[in-house]
Amino acid sequence: MAPPLLLVTALVGMGTLFALSFVLARRINNYGIVDILWSYSFAALVIFYAFFSDGWVVRKAMIATMAIIWSLRLGTHLGRRVIGHHPVEDGRYVQLRKDWANNFTLKMAAFFQMQALSVVVLGVAFFIVNLNPVPQLHWLEITGAALWLLAIMGEARADAQLAAFKRDKKNHGRVCAIGLWRYSRHPNYFFEWLIWVSFFVFALGSPWGWTAAIGPLSILYLLLRVTGIPLTEEQSLRSKGAAYRHYQTTTSAFIPWFPKYLP
Repeated sequence: MAPPLLLVTALVGMGTLFALSFVLARRINNYGIVDILWSYSFAALVIFYAFFSDGWVVRKAMIATMAIIWSLRLGTHLGRRVIGHHPVEDGRYVQLRKDWANNFTLKMAAFFQMQALSVVVLGVAFFIVNLNPVPQLHWLEITGAALWLLAIMGEARADAQLAAFKRDKKNHGRVCAIGLWRYSRHPNYFFEWLIWVSFFVFALGSPWGWTAAIGPLSILYLLLRVTGIPLTEEQSLRSKGAAYRHYQTTTSAFIPWFPKYLP
């Protein structure tokens, strides 16, 4: 399939998929399912590119494996959280209901379509890599794969530590500051961003690979300024109050670092 047609087909397919998921979200009255779909969509996207592009099979298999493992792990993790709390909706979407009270349905439908668009735009690394026919791995591709392995292990570890902390009933209302969470208020977000950096580094081994920088740059902006840290910390401050404010003063927001010890 010609590259332009490949992109257009991906856009139409994702738009349709997210439109159907919006209908489902309205039916069950839980818009948090968009997070699950967003995560799983990257596995579908990279598989689609692999089947309908003319790149080298080994390279296609490598980037597909990286993307699918990350996508399924993150989607399943989010799925357990969203389904486990249903019908209670994630606090971020509860807040959006309030913020978008005026014409909420239309705004949320547009939000779902923006998520569909973001999958294709952020997945430009997969698109570029799958078009590269050179039958030899570049050292940047090997470096990217190694960085991906480090990042996926870090993110899984952070998620597991937080889940174990929440399972202990005596920690209800307390702030998780154990393991990786002792060094970063959002180690899961940091390693998530590092995964996108690894996709970018891998893509640098292909022509036009520099354009894949849109992935880590966009994710970094979203995590630091939009739907990541700001909304998560607003929710934590509402639920944990002074304890979380103290955590904010002692612990790095994003990049893991040694905590401050206040007098």
